[in-house]
Amino acid sequence: MPEVIFNGPTGRLEGRYQPSADRTAPIAIILHPHPHPKFGGTMNNQIVYDLFYMFVERGFTTLRFNFRGVGRSQGEFDHGMGELSDAAAALDWVQTLHPDSRGCWVGGFSFGAWIGMQLLMRRPEIEGFISVAPPANLYDFAFLAPCPSSGLIIHGDKDRFAPPADTQLLVDKLKTQKGIMITQNTIEGANHFFTEHHDLLIEECGTYLDKRLGIIEGGVEETMLLR
Repeated sequence: MPEVIFNGPTGRLEGRYQPSADRTAPIAIILHPHPHPKFGGTMNNQIVYDLFYMFVERGFTTLRFNFRGVGRSQGEFDHGMGELSDAAAALDWVQTLHPDSRGCWVGGFSFGAWIGMQLLMRRPEIEGFISVAPPANLYDFAFLAPCPSSGLIIHGDKDRFAPPADTQLLVDKLKTQKGIMITQNTIEGANHFFTEHHDLLIEECGTYLDKRLGIIEGGVEETMLLR
């Protein structure tokens, strides 16, 4: 897995990049949580790391990277606006290397989920998303009008940082939109960081992705409660 440095809007950005052997393979971009230390906000966050390899194992060309001001990435934290530009620059960089890629997905955890869903609105080539514990209580998701792609919103019912009631309001709003399907998975007993539920989280994300890719049979349920 190559370590990479590429140009962002305000300087160099540090990433980890795994190209697929298939030049037409889809692209996946994985976005990390808020850089405050208590949120573990780097590209080496365990959930981000495992989402990265979940896509790699399914043949995607995959990139995770540090937002501005994190690790060796230049710049300073910009409360979302600059980080969205970083994510767009990261996708541009991968697409330049893989012009024949068919489609794109974005995955994000917490703050990264918010940035990822904003990226959906900018980039029509993104055909699917996985949003882990989106903090609907802290950030405005009103820009999803309408949400352009189907995806998974997965969260814990014991999340104190992003309370389930706020996540439910977001899901309910998105489900009223036509032409897309929002799948909601609620993991019983899981907190914001999925302590003691991490393996189940990644397993369920992988199952959702496999169903979307047609690797396993079965439709995608809109709502699931997982114990």
